[in-house]
Amino acid sequence: AAPAGAVSFGVKHTEGVSVEVLCWGQAEVGASTDSGSRWPLLEGTVLRFSMSRASTEANDNKVTVSFYAEGGQHINQAGVFLTGIGISLDVDADRDGVVEKNNPNKASWTWGPKGHGAILLVGCDKESP
Repeated sequence: AAPAGAVSFGVKHTEGVSVEVLCWGQAEVGASTDSGSRWPLLEGTVLRFSMSRASTEANDNKVTVSFYAEGGQHINQAGVFLTGIGISLDVDADRDGVVEKNNPNKASWTWGPKGHGAILLVGCDKESP
């Protein structure tokens, strides 16, 4: 997707996004934290970006890739807006009839009438082919 004549690129991103540059065939991984960093535009180079928390609103984070020609002249840029979605499995971990988001027993399980932890029933039947 790089424009014709591009030989390197740089990445900028909002605070809520983490970006790694993976160069194919090289063991090095560069975290894109310095806005002045540039990488050679080589086949197999991958940008891996992630978010560690949910967004407060839609499209509130962004990654921008700038492309440069030989000599460092800016050619063009491409960007993507991101929305982080928070997913949590909330359960009645202490089996008292109340689902609590941050119950300390959520991460463990104990058998018996005084036990705690989620009981998960999985439907493995084939309802539709």
